[in-house]
Amino acid sequence: MLLTDELKALANAEKAKFLQGFFKTGKGQYAEGDLFLGITVPQIRAVVKPYRGLSLSEIETLVKSEFHEIRLAGFLLLVERFKKSKSETERGEIYDFYLRNARRANNWDLVDLTCKDIVGAYLLDRKDRRILARLAQSDNLWEQRIAMVSTFAFIKNGDFGDALAIAEQLLPHRHDLIHKAVGWMLRETGKKDKETLLAFLDAHAAVMPRTALRYAIEHFSPDEREKYMSMKQFYLAKQKRKTEAQNNG
Repeated sequence: MLLTDELKALANAEKAKFLQGFFKTGKGQYAEGDLFLGITVPQIRAVVKPYRGLSLSEIETLVKSEFHEIRLAGFLLLVERFKKSKSETERGEIYDFYLRNARRANNWDLVDLTCKDIVGAYLLDRKDRRILARLAQSDNLWEQRIAMVSTFAFIKNGDFGDALAIAEQLLPHRHDLIHKAVGWMLRETGKKDKETLLAFLDAHAAVMPRTALRYAIEHFSPDEREKYMSMKQFYLAKQKRKTEAQNNG
């Protein structure tokens, strides 16, 4: 495929080595074994412009590539097709295609640059958004992040219910990438409606992962940040005392 050839022609071995470290592709890391060409996102966007007419079967070939940047090119083309489509049937086909291939969006940039503009946009005017809860319950890290970040589309429209529900569902998650996504969407909620965020934090700050909490309160005043971090510290101290008592008993 010409698009693939054009991307490979831009390969930069030095950048590829850096990106493979930055995106955690080492043994035991979240993107173990992923391969990079060493191409920037602006370069990819420039290359894919003439290929916006590719069919879904051609895009599927791209998202199945072993190379990170080629998969990203495929997903970016999918976003463009979704935005340009005026057919509800076609939008539904693109949405379904994205979900079928969601596990191929197997790094945070692939998720964050695409899911809100396809999954979020498709569900925006729909009452039935149960798919997000199912994705959040998935055994796949990337589907879980898609569930959280897709709610950005709702948040921008002043609709916070699903974002808060998915955030609460994912609070016990152990992975830092989910903590960051939760905190990010909570912070965006606070930009639109601080009182809604404050109510969520009053209820959950003590048990939130530290990273999620720090992201959520990033734009707060020093006094406000101290308040919520203190709730977290108090909870951790209480849990420590409880554990020590159990061990000594």
